[in-house]
Amino acid sequence: MPLAPDSTGRPVTVRVPAKVNLALDVGPRRPDGYHELRTVYQAVGLVDAVTVCAATSPACTVVDAAGAPVPGVPAGPGNLALRAVGALAARTGQDPAVRIDIVKGIPVAGGMAGGSADAAGALTAAAALWGLDDAALLADVAAGLGSDVPFLLAGGTALGTGRGERVEPVPCPGGYDWVLAVADGGLATPDVYAAFDRLPAPHGPAGTVGSGGSEAVLAALATADPVALGRALSNDLEPAALALRPALAAVLEQGRALGALGGVVSGSGPTVAFLAASPQAAADLAAGLLAAGLCARAHVARGPVPGARVAVPAAAGER
Repeated sequence: MPLAPDSTGRPVTVRVPAKVNLALDVGPRRPDGYHELRTVYQAVGLVDAVTVCAATSPACTVVDAAGAPVPGVPAGPGNLALRAVGALAARTGQDPAVRIDIVKGIPVAGGMAGGSADAAGALTAAAALWGLDDAALLADVAAGLGSDVPFLLAGGTALGTGRGERVEPVPCPGGYDWVLAVADGGLATPDVYAAFDRLPAPHGPAGTVGSGGSEAVLAALATADPVALGRALSNDLEPAALALRPALAAVLEQGRALGALGGVVSGSGPTVAFLAASPQAAADLAAGLLAAGLCARAHVARGPVPGARVAVPAAAGER
């Protein structure tokens, strides 16, 4: 993972993508409270911008593209990006007094790992600011912060195991057009897992975690077959998300009726990811979903894309 260290100390901006879970196989709860997972991640071109610069004390701002504050995202010590920089500083002896400015493009509490993306972006930006170039260290720090953070450092397409933090790249010779149907209001991941625990556990082939749907997704990716991939999309958390947000069933039904190759609740939801046959089909699908009034926003995005990457550093004095 190239970091492009900036020894000038100027602010460093990183662009970091959202993720969708093409498959999410969920096992029973482990003694540590997490669930054993087997998931196929894909990074898609819906991004947050994370800027890190030196400051007199740790601080964070979180706004949307119009500059308005983003509800539901802590700007204080509970912010995962601030915690990420603090963890990296503790491991490397750097001064954790930085300012982090986050411009959100990824839905909040939408099942697309927006908080984890910001942590990955902050790690990458801080490493560049401090002149660090140790991808293994960043991955190790990331694994201690959250299940999705290591993947969002790397991006692309990958198989995640453990609680999702053990990541192996997956060959993905094709590119895919996605429509991301964003609901009004989010779903808290702990609530979705709690609902999952109340439902009958999915059962897959012997030796698999959860339903085992990841195998079909990996096979479809290997052949770059979008039709097969659309049919294979799966998420063991989807019934729990639908139980908490029944309106998502209509979104899934409408997307398929409008020609999507497949649709799935992404992660813990409530964002629904639809696979389209082409860029034009994706644009038409997004317009149809919005016209039906079934989602608050519908984003068109391409995948896979790289993970957290340094953009052009801001000029001195800019934020």
